[in-house]
Amino acid sequence: MRSLLIPFAALLFSNGLVAAPPQPPDLLWNKFENRIAEIIARADGVMGIAVLDLTDGRLLERNADQLFPAASSIKLAILLELYRQDQAAHGGTKGKAKLDDLYTFDPKNLVEDSQIMAGLTPGVSKVTNRDLAQFMVAVSDNAAANLLIDRLGKDNINASLRSLGLTKTMLRRKMIDIAAAKRGDENVATPREMVMLIDAIHKGKALDKERTAALIKQLSSRKRDNYLSAFLPANIQVANKPGDLEAVRTDSGIVFAPGRPFAISVMTAWDRDERGAEHAIADVALQAFQYFEMRGKASEYGRVLPPQ
Repeated sequence: MRSLLIPFAALLFSNGLVAAPPQPPDLLWNKFENRIAEIIARADGVMGIAVLDLTDGRLLERNADQLFPAASSIKLAILLELYRQDQAAHGGTKGKAKLDDLYTFDPKNLVEDSQIMAGLTPGVSKVTNRDLAQFMVAVSDNAAANLLIDRLGKDNINASLRSLGLTKTMLRRKMIDIAAAKRGDENVATPREMVMLIDAIHKGKALDKERTAALIKQLSSRKRDNYLSAFLPANIQVANKPGDLEAVRTDSGIVFAPGRPFAISVMTAWDRDERGAEHAIADVALQAFQYFEMRGKASEYGRVLPPQ
């Protein structure tokens, strides 16, 4: 019997009838999914998660179409509109805001959580729209965000979101407008749409190459609160905008895992333990980073290969 099998096997190989080894199941992805499920199960509030592989488009979603209060993560949409209007203005469109347009500080524009703006000199201090955006991103200054909303136009910000295919995410009110929030005019988003927005920015669908790079650089500024990067190595670039409200914590952005960047949005609500929610967002980001960091340096079979 053995003498018959060997020639038959040789015949199969010689005629190309033996298929290549099948692709292994993505056990690492399965493990990632299981760890995310465990984090969600431990959370005392509700979590929505979307994680998008910016290399091949693979998407992990949990409650990703649920509307959540966007908190200060909505400022990402304001930032994008500023850069879009600057691009249009330099292209010859009239009536659009520019990054270098000046604002002279007036204390009547101050609202709660405006630590940077409150330190300016009334009638003397002049800052650009780019400066306002930096205040809005780095320390989440709400007066700076409200000034940009006035200068850009709320309807224009929402129209830009719609043009990118975001149908649920919406800027409905200025920052610290409690009366509007009580009326139900909450700024809202879904995790899926936040990663869609980030993907459009990253792939250059929203802006030209120069402004895409500038926006991502500004969004990568070191921040007062930074949930996504809390457990990540200090040298990893994260371009994100966190947000917090009572019983709400959110964070959305790009994590530049070596060789395998990914977009991520984690949104929470009904949080009794707000610090726990922040920890959960950081844990989701860590699990995602560990998956993508390994995928960025390993073969499809799990062998880590030397860099080229």
